[in-house]
Amino acid sequence: MTPIRSAIRALGANTVRLVLSAGLACAFLASPAIAQNAQRGAELSKPCAACHGPDGNSIAPNFPRLAGQYEDYLVHALRSYRTGARKNAIMSGQIGNLTEQDFRDLAAYYARQKGTLAVIRQ
Repeated sequence: MTPIRSAIRALGANTVRLVLSAGLACAFLASPAIAQNAQRGAELSKPCAACHGPDGNSIAPNFPRLAGQYEDYLVHALRSYRTGARKNAIMSGQIGNLTEQDFRDLAAYYARQKGTLAVIRQ
């Protein structure tokens, strides 16, 4: 029996799985590539202001309001324009040179802005 199998047997397979899972989670969360920078996102958002407004609160009904949206939703939307799952010639052109990190930074910026959408109760 190999030393690794002996160790797994001694600790129990579930314990080993738990330790490995925790280690992978720590490595993933500590990765600098996942970090987002809202301040950098504010700089990147300058071209977006023409359609989406300076803070992501577009006043034009044909351009979505980005302010206050969830970060993961915004990143997903940007990726969808890149892959073609969402079709919009303007957006496809605008995001063509952006990286995954740019997507995360933009999403961090817009998610931290106060949205102006409200529920009207009657």
